[in-house]
Amino acid sequence: MTFAIKGLDHVVLRVADLDRAIRFYCEVLGCREERRVESINLVQLRAGAALIDLIPAGGAPDPGAGNMDHFALRIDPFDEAALRAHLESHGVEAGEVATRYGAEGDGPSLYITDPDGNTVELKGPPDG
Repeated sequence: MTFAIKGLDHVVLRVADLDRAIRFYCEVLGCREERRVESINLVQLRAGAALIDLIPAGGAPDPGAGNMDHFALRIDPFDEAALRAHLESHGVEAGEVATRYGAEGDGPSLYITDPDGNTVELKGPPDG
């Protein structure tokens, strides 16, 4: 793995294919399954100090809800060449690197899209 996730509290994503989403977040981004809540078909993935919760689209609690705009994962290190090579090896296209503001200030980031069309921002450490 060319990077480590450093932070996010949690986000809940509604996904079309639960197994496919689990593979994407675990194999491509390095998350790990932490627990399942079978009563609502929820899978919680550990992402550093935070969680990404996956629930099938159309499942509880609000089947009419959209799936989300994007979320940011703080990663370290932010080595653009290594990051792009890793993502490409998994068939994931990466957007342009730009300096964007985040919880720790301005720093490099790029956007990718998961198999369900969710936008994931990979955010590096603050500049300077």
